[in-house]
Amino acid sequence: MSNINFTRRRLLQSAAAATALGLTGRSYAAGDKLVIGYWPIAAGLPFYAALDLGLFKAAGVTVEGVKFGSPNQVAEALIAGRIDGCANGTAITVLGLAEAQSPGLLKFVCLNFADEKYVLDQIIVPIASNVKTVKELAGKKVACGPGINNVTLTKVMLEHAGAVGAQVVELPIGQLVPALAAGQVDGAYILEPTGVIGRQLGVSRSLGAGVVSRYVLDDPNTPWVGGAAALTTTAFKDKASLVPGFLKGYAAGVDYVRKQGLQANVHLKGYTAIDGPVAMEVPISGYITYDEVKPSDVQSIQKLFDVFTDHKVFDRKIVAAPMLYKA
Repeated sequence: MSNINFTRRRLLQSAAAATALGLTGRSYAAGDKLVIGYWPIAAGLPFYAALDLGLFKAAGVTVEGVKFGSPNQVAEALIAGRIDGCANGTAITVLGLAEAQSPGLLKFVCLNFADEKYVLDQIIVPIASNVKTVKELAGKKVACGPGINNVTLTKVMLEHAGAVGAQVVELPIGQLVPALAAGQVDGAYILEPTGVIGRQLGVSRSLGAGVVSRYVLDDPNTPWVGGAAALTTTAFKDKASLVPGFLKGYAAGVDYVRKQGLQANVHLKGYTAIDGPVAMEVPISGYITYDEVKPSDVQSIQKLFDVFTDHKVFDRKIVAAPMLYKA
């Protein structure tokens, strides 16, 4: 859900290349296992735990995890048919764009969300800053991670909060806290664990969590569904016998994370760069399995997609409802 650097052109090129090579809709993986791509961030925790604890094996299915450097790389692999699905943490807007380029590509099987309770997205300021509200960032420099997703969300948040004339500055994720500490920017839109790191270093403080819900979706009580686990429709068809076990094992991973809370973060090790004291303070995302999805969840995704359409990130309206798996 952070560092989302994707473009229509790159995904279109990937789709064209996949078609030319005859890869579209065909997984390279052997038929006796599911190959799942993941971006190494905290939101993928149920997947990591399910692998570590043997929950997929217990459900009678072999699952292989493949790490990618960004959500757009995951999307490209989905379009090319090189993987059967993706884990939580893959940005839902990237998956929406992939679906737009390859209609009927995938189905969401588990959503990850954030709000004021499930802390992920925040706007932070230097520890000594006099700024107390997002509106007070008017006319100031506000940093965000790289990519059109981060930039779009930051611009919309600032606009809706009334921060007139704020300048959005793209920076690598690792430079957000140092830029605040050096006084190069006046605030930053961040995703965890950046907030934890800034707080532990005594460099930054938060203006509040759930900022996407509050300022982009215009309702602090509406969960921001920022990412999803998904399977391709090809996997549902060609590996139908493996799907029930995958869904059962994934649900067991979600249940484990819900029950263990922060203790489940031990499973971030080996899958992400988050380790040590930081890992044990990274907030747990909220999760919604396919059989728990409510109409309001679909509406939340649709509103997010519509924002991206309104801001010309998507070149056409993308309908969220057909992308959700129903047993």
